[in-house]
Amino acid sequence: MIKKSMFYIILLVFIAIIFSSCGGNDKLEVIKKDDKIVVGFLMDTLKEERWQRDRDIFVTETEKLGAEVLVIAANGDDEKQIKQAKYLLNKGVDILVVVPHDAVVAKEIVDIAHKDNVKVIAYDRMIEGDVDYYISFDNEKVGELQGNYLIENLKITEGNVVYIGGANTDNNAHQFRDGVINVLENYDEINILYDEYTYDWNTSVAREHMESVLNTTDEKIDAVICANDAIVGAIYSLLAEKKMKSVLMGQDAEISACQRIVEGKQTMTVYKDVRLLATNAAKMVIDIVNNKEINVTRVIQNDFKDVNSILLDPVIVDKDNMMELIIKSGFHKFEDVYRNIRPDDRPNY
Repeated sequence: MIKKSMFYIILLVFIAIIFSSCGGNDKLEVIKKDDKIVVGFLMDTLKEERWQRDRDIFVTETEKLGAEVLVIAANGDDEKQIKQAKYLLNKGVDILVVVPHDAVVAKEIVDIAHKDNVKVIAYDRMIEGDVDYYISFDNEKVGELQGNYLIENLKITEGNVVYIGGANTDNNAHQFRDGVINVLENYDEINILYDEYTYDWNTSVAREHMESVLNTTDEKIDAVICANDAIVGAIYSLLAEKKMKSVLMGQDAEISACQRIVEGKQTMTVYKDVRLLATNAAKMVIDIVNNKEINVTRVIQNDFKDVNSILLDPVIVDKDNMMELIIKSGFHKFEDVYRNIRPDDRPNY
């Protein structure tokens, strides 16, 4: 009888524990060691070298500050990104850092997070709606640097220019384009022969854009300005197949772009040191969770409000300053950038 009574007592205690853990809150519990901050990092994609670098640096720097980072990529799928946001919130993250696939759709992520009293940082791409903070580079300046390089460095003040932009759903793509157009529209002799966004940053679509240009005009193309280096790669490949050359300009300073620049295949890129971006973002998330004051540099208007923002400065990289800005800073390795250059033709290092 005693053994049987003990069995029922243990069973009742066990049932009570189960019900107490389920009651009133569907949010999954995460046991935090020493109250460690947990950061959710929602990324649009990890297909490009640039975003892999952002992830690695952000995770490393955030962990140095004593927090844990949960990273998920949506691979360009809006519904998936929203589901991933819900998943991370159910995991009990203290803050969300989001690289949105679609700036407008990502409003829902912000709304969902705010219901859980979790703040959201838009990382490198603005989110429309009630987003709490934004951190990026001055993306309009990226386009201005490209346009000014064409005018001031290359002295091209007349001729035909093709502009191939990024995704129409990406706020940055609009800012890149605005920067370029703001410069070029001041020169009446520059003809913008083609000006299109590229669906989902898809390089195959970018190549189709360029094929359309080549199929509809016999005019000389003096420059092709692209919204990123991956697009430049697709355009260069097409032009090479047709034994054609043009000034090619991009941004991101990807390793493939830097190789093309030193080989004379790409004219310039705009360098946005993602190490600075990821490191500043890491400090920012910890300060926000700890209710510390954020030293914003700009206030940026989205469709809903003025968003407290930190904007970093991009810089031009070409063949002349590759060594100083890219190699000596450790962004890329000398042997990687100059891999295809004969040893006797490489600069001293």
